Amino acid sequence: MRHILFLLAVLFMPADVAAQDESSTDARPVTLLVGIDGFRSDYLTRGITPRLSALAAQGATGPMRPSFPTKTFPNHYAIVTGMVPDRSGISGNSMIDPRRPGQMFTMGNAGQALDPFWWGEAEPVWVTAERAGIRTATMFWPGSEVAIRGVRPSDWLRFDQNIGNVQRVNTVLDWMRRPAAIRPAFATLYFNSVDTEGHRFGPDSAEVNAALAEVDARIGDLVDGIAALGLPVNLVIVADHGMRQTDDSRVIQLNDLIDRESYIAVETGPYAAVEPVTGTDDRVANALLVPHDHMTCARKEDLPTRLKYGHNPRVAAIICIAENGWTILSGPPAYPVKGGAHGYDNADPEMLALFIAHGPAFAEGEQMAVFDNVAVAALLRAVIGLPQDADADGQLADVSAALRR
Repeated sequence: MRHILFLLAVLFMPADVAAQDESSTDARPVTLLVGIDGFRSDYLTRGITPRLSALAAQGATGPMRPSFPTKTFPNHYAIVTGMVPDRSGISGNSMIDPRRPGQMFTMGNAGQALDPFWWGEAEPVWVTAERAGIRTATMFWPGSEVAIRGVRPSDWLRFDQNIGNVQRVNTVLDWMRRPAAIRPAFATLYFNSVDTEGHRFGPDSAEVNAALAEVDARIGDLVDGIAALGLPVNLVIVADHGMRQTDDSRVIQLNDLIDRESYIAVETGPYAAVEPVTGTDDRVANALLVPHDHMTCARKEDLPTRLKYGHNPRVAAIICIAENGWTILSGPPAYPVKGGAHGYDNADPEMLALFIAHGPAFAEGEQMAVFDNVAVAALLRAVIGLPQDADADGQLADVSAALRR
């Protein structure tokens, strides 16, 4: 491992210690992290993503295990911090914190989602890089719009799903065209369309296949555009989670088990985060902490240790996990249940996510075993030229097979 770290330190030294002449600055590879929301690992085998499949064949690839809960915000943040959701503080797409009584964090509530209070329990790689004098840019990534610990990327955009994939790619290419002094050394790019179609139509739908083909074409545009610039790039392509088919005939209704006034449904779906209303703890526990068909509930402190979840105060008191393919609801669903969902136990093989690493820092033709997504942050740190975080949940040794030897 020491020889790998030494080689990376020489090849990918940060901007503040690199040679001063412009030609050597131009020669340093850019590190580009691409997130494709909801790209299940086995989507790569469908034969409709030739550009991604070529990158995988020429680089390092393998199925990546998401952190629990297998939701969007917790896993995007795990990828860039190296911390599981229980430690990063982004414990769900929705969450409450006893220090903020009466408030709930939700993805759709900008007043909460853009509040640094929720994001500061862990440090994403772009903050570490900016502190080290390494310029970063984010074309969307959960948390990147927020001044985390007082730091933002040098360039960032507020998420807007009306900005199409072509424009997203072109924005990154425009950043890459800049003079070396103001070109980002680390950048992110995010696509949400595969996840959107997966929720609406299910993972085996024609609509998902069309979204896969379209994103694959945009990845091709990105790779071709960078090649035309003659710029070396270390490309890391990931997904946050997979997707599983759901059905409105496979529903567990919490309101059939306990009166709605007794609990707060912080999050529902493939898993439910349930917080008893003050004074109803025993009533809620007696209703939920008994055997149920198609659902298992536990106090957060009694969850299986393999989930690495339940110690953060933002985790609700009771966590219920649905049997694969089932959905837990609290009243009428906010969106149709028939389609696809994620949030299941991270041991579910259909939650496994895409991982591809391609570029001068990475191995060629490496088929990797399943690894935990918290190791990606360590890989990014190594390639960017940042020190490793010995306290992180993912370490470089966990993903060292991806590195060129």
